[in-house]
Amino acid sequence: MPSTAEKYLKPEVLAKVARFDLKAKFLIEGFFSGLHRSPFKGFSAEFSDHRKYVPGDDIKDLDWKVYARTNKYYIKRFQAETNMECHLVVDASASMGYGTRGLTKLEYSTYIAAALAFLVVSQQDTVGLITFDDAIRAVLQPRSKRRHIIRILKVLNDTKPGKQARVSALLHAVAGVIDKRGLVVVLSDLLDEPDDVIDAFAHLRYEGHDIIAFHVLDAAEATFPFSSARRFEDVETGETVVTDAASVKAGYLQALREFIEHYRSELFKRNIDFFSIDTSMSFDKALMAY
Repeated sequence: MPSTAEKYLKPEVLAKVARFDLKAKFLIEGFFSGLHRSPFKGFSAEFSDHRKYVPGDDIKDLDWKVYARTNKYYIKRFQAETNMECHLVVDASASMGYGTRGLTKLEYSTYIAAALAFLVVSQQDTVGLITFDDAIRAVLQPRSKRRHIIRILKVLNDTKPGKQARVSALLHAVAGVIDKRGLVVVLSDLLDEPDDVIDAFAHLRYEGHDIIAFHVLDAAEATFPFSSARRFEDVETGETVVTDAASVKAGYLQALREFIEHYRSELFKRNIDFFSIDTSMSFDKALMAY
């Protein structure tokens, strides 16, 4: 039986919580509650002080107590090694306002961003936030203080779907805003010309950043559960099309698979982590990826 905290890992449950700070709190508690029953049992509380062993590391830094519990080699990290700067980048363009399960892609993304902010600070690292639609809307420089989390939560809570955006152009702009190498976590539906977006990610990579790209879809976008004649409207342009949903489903899903695989393979070549998720997925999947 899942604990009370773990039930909040379900998007439809968390969406019913009124206060944004409580959403983040429940999400983090649920994640760690589940983590303690995972193969990481007994290790999660120490995670920020360790990293995996790689050939060439000094074996005197191995943590044998962790090895005894996990049968895996981990190196003890010291404060100087954990000084990571993380930038959370949230796409708040009009298309992110689409949602069919009681929450939008943007809301789903802000919940993940809030949880990641808590996780980064709990590792004694610094975290910042950038939001955009057709322009960069908010920039919070990375800080490691707990009170900084409150500022991040307020901005995320106040972020609403904005205007149509060229994701590629905005990611190039983000590269110009960040002046120190670190980790950049992007949450977006990536609805733009894929090769242009990939070039923008390559720009961020060229600047020396490690990158995690979360491709966020609505559950209906991921599965196309529609049937019979339907009118579909582009939420950014207002353009509509009427079609028999059943007759186009197979083609749509094939195109989506190719769209996702193109991103995955091209970003992999650039040493960029890519995860495609949708709003039906429990939040721990995204947090585990991080």
